[in-house]
Amino acid sequence: MIRVTLLALAILLPSAGSAQEFSALARVLPEDSSLQDAGDDIRLRLGMSQGVPFRVFTLDAPPRVVLDFKEIDWSALAAGTLGRSSHVTALRFGGYVPGWSRMVLELGGPMKVAQVEMTVDDETAEAALQVMLEPVDSKSFAAQAGTPQDPRWDLPEPEPIALAPDRGRDGPLIVMIDPGHGGLDPGAETDYNGKYLNEKSLMLRFAYELGEMLMRSGEFEVVLTREGDYFVSLERRVAMAQQVEADLFVSLHADALAEGLAHGASIYVLSEEASDVASAKLAERHDRAQLLSGTDLRGTDDAVTDIMLDLARQETQPRSESLAASVVRGLQSEKVKMYRRPLQSAGFSVLKSANIPSILVEVGYLSSPKDAANITNPEWRATAARGIMNGIRAWRNQDEARRALVRQ
Repeated sequence: MIRVTLLALAILLPSAGSAQEFSALARVLPEDSSLQDAGDDIRLRLGMSQGVPFRVFTLDAPPRVVLDFKEIDWSALAAGTLGRSSHVTALRFGGYVPGWSRMVLELGGPMKVAQVEMTVDDETAEAALQVMLEPVDSKSFAAQAGTPQDPRWDLPEPEPIALAPDRGRDGPLIVMIDPGHGGLDPGAETDYNGKYLNEKSLMLRFAYELGEMLMRSGEFEVVLTREGDYFVSLERRVAMAQQVEADLFVSLHADALAEGLAHGASIYVLSEEASDVASAKLAERHDRAQLLSGTDLRGTDDAVTDIMLDLARQETQPRSESLAASVVRGLQSEKVKMYRRPLQSAGFSVLKSANIPSILVEVGYLSSPKDAANITNPEWRATAARGIMNGIRAWRNQDEARRALVRQ
């Protein structure tokens, strides 16, 4: 039995030629994994088919514990089967960026990583990672919290995005399509006709289908914020649109509402105040998903957000509202069922580009069996994509005519 014990901030980096060199994709073993209280402490155990390099650190505001791994297959570990701790308010795990996985525990109060121990069985090569957390005062926790900077373990920076070539005034419209969620953030989840569905996978598929339709028209260039099942921060999505000099930004979602029987498509634009309670809750869930993905929120400047909102109101906000209304008309022209109030507004962070018209399209609600049936139907998705494309096309014509009048 190989045993490695680490205290506080833990990093396991096997050296070349040692018995702890690992290869291939490790699988989580649910039968050997658990989360439980030990008095005021928390004990986490993750059984794996083999050991992998890992690190453990804490983040503040709110207090969280983050475990990073070389990529792990989490598919056998269903949500809610790990166990529960009264000190853990939320738990999320899954892919983070290509080649890397992450688990995040949101804590009810500050707790330090008191001990980390990995054991690897010599005969089976199966491994078990055990983490013990114990309470600590807020000042000590805050002093130790933060993403560690270690060149051996720093997660890879996102691949640089090539700037779009100068296409001239009459060039194709650059559309940034944003498939919501991804990686360890699955978005809305549901069981439909005995089949597990999640928002991240459905929206990635729809993003490719919509993008292909736009590209084939010859009128548009398309860039996706993600091309696979990995996490992309909200800030990164906005930055990508800026970097490729997108003409508009379309975020795709299919949320779920815990209350009510909402169904049908709706289009959102940015606003400080949500158009209704449901919209406010959806925006809050989107931002919370980023928090539960282990994003370090310290140092964010609320004043920057206020400035961005002010700039958006001056010119971009009316253009976003016009785009949203045009896409609603495009969907309605294709007989796509719309939500009772198809035009909505909320403080979605992903819509905060100050100079790029941005909308969020809820193609439906996975909490509605009717919408789930539509979203999983290729023919319905093609109809919805055509409606969105027609709405974008009509908006472009209107926007160009309006801007020409302004220039005159």
